[in-house]
Amino acid sequence: MPSSLKRVYFDDYVFSVDENVYEPAEDSFLLAENLVVKAGERVLDMGTGCGILAILASRKARQVVAVDVNPYAVRCAKYNSEINHVQSKITIVQGDLFTWLSEKAKFDLILFNAPYLPDTDDTQDSWVNRAWSGGVTGRQTIDRFISEVPKYLTRAGHVLLVQSTLANVNETMRKFAELNMRTQCLAKRDLPFFETLFLLEAYFLK
Repeated sequence: MPSSLKRVYFDDYVFSVDENVYEPAEDSFLLAENLVVKAGERVLDMGTGCGILAILASRKARQVVAVDVNPYAVRCAKYNSEINHVQSKITIVQGDLFTWLSEKAKFDLILFNAPYLPDTDDTQDSWVNRAWSGGVTGRQTIDRFISEVPKYLTRAGHVLLVQSTLANVNETMRKFAELNMRTQCLAKRDLPFFETLFLLEAYFLK
């Protein structure tokens, strides 16, 4: 990839970000700063973007699978896994949420910095806009993800999901509860204009 791409730094890592790929921002860093991966875990990074979370998870994970519907993000994440020398631990695929994945696949940790901003103008006309646009309620992709994620999670596994107060955090907790999953807030970050980001953890009730 060309050297003119924007570069983003986190810890000792450097990430090149294509103009057609969502640039890591407050939501990405909220998850990155609170990401705990146990040695030997299998991790699924949904909506990987430039690959920042997948690459951080690869430090301890046995295997990381990174997914994005955006072909530019897939190319970008592959490049970043190479320049950070972790390409042997990460499988990067293009796909729309779980549609590409066999239901036999199970993960110990599933990450998703979901599109969560309400969008009444239907601006999903570019790959970058699709990374943040959650439809009219902000829940278009979040609800699809919640309904499908239990099938791919080990019984002792957990989900880390980033979303905003603009997309009804209580509704997320309610939907996880309907699936016999408990939800707790691991971290939050206040943003301007009365918005708060939440990092939610969901896991099966024992």
